[in-house]
Amino acid sequence: MSRKDSKGLFANVLGQLEASPERGGVQRTTSPHLLKVAAGVRQIQERSELAERLLKDGGQIIEIEPDDVLDSAIPDRFASAYDAANLTELTQSMAAHGQSTPGLVRSVPGLAKPFQIVFGRRRLAAAKLLGIKFKAIARELSDEEAVVLQGEENSNRNDLSFIERCLFAHSQETAGFGRDVICKSLNTGKSHVSEMIRLANAVPREILQEIGAAPDVGRRRWVELEARWTAHQAPLAAAKEALSQEDIRNGDSNGRFAGVFDALSGEVQVTVLPSGSVELISHGLVLGQVSHGKSGSKLAFNKSVPSGFVDFVAEQIERLHDQFMQKDAR
Repeated sequence: MSRKDSKGLFANVLGQLEASPERGGVQRTTSPHLLKVAAGVRQIQERSELAERLLKDGGQIIEIEPDDVLDSAIPDRFASAYDAANLTELTQSMAAHGQSTPGLVRSVPGLAKPFQIVFGRRRLAAAKLLGIKFKAIARELSDEEAVVLQGEENSNRNDLSFIERCLFAHSQETAGFGRDVICKSLNTGKSHVSEMIRLANAVPREILQEIGAAPDVGRRRWVELEARWTAHQAPLAAAKEALSQEDIRNGDSNGRFAGVFDALSGEVQVTVLPSGSVELISHGLVLGQVSHGKSGSKLAFNKSVPSGFVDFVAEQIERLHDQFMQKDAR
């Protein structure tokens, strides 16, 4: 089947799933099963359109041995997503029908293998399990182009959880990408990216790894967990204690999140600002406090503030002091 034919087929299937004959196609189906099918078909259609655009831009589809492809430079999922147990449905589909949509790879000079995956890691893992070659579009891409395309493909599917998106943003910043690139890769604004990075930085990676993707937990609950973590006297110990309990440890990822969330509800440390103190607030977020006393003034950042920002502020002190002295001299 040609790409043109498959594109028309996807649109036809979506139309049948989402239209209601009783309302002349105005009302959408409310069947959870059909909605899930529609979402899956829509993702395939969007991936197909992205692949078609990449091919028009000069890419070509090749078949590669999975062992010739290095992992992505910036992970966008938890490692457990590539376990055989979590790839059962995909491997069965690829075994029966082949790989319907190609992944994307690039060549990076100096690396140990000919290619590096940009997106399609689950398809690559499934191909490796099946012992078949991996179909991919090969493109010459810079680091920034690769991470933006990786993020664009992520936005074409609805199974990437909120915390995975947070970690994807945090990993990009750690790798040295600027906020403009991160925003573009996640198709969102700077304030949202700042919140995601702050959250990923506030809760230790080891705890996030143990909790997992928590696909049913959205932004609001994760923000609440971050607030509880920041206010708790010993959040790391409380989280580890919760995750060590057999029923929580052996439950699913959503249950592990709930276990840690509940464990952080007690022993909250109430912060009382000294007289004359002022909170430093940016876009509604409390970054720290400035307090004035007999021994001098003090600036204290909250522990949820990334150390990189604190270092950045410290580097600006001399310039800020010079500006203040010039203003005071006028």
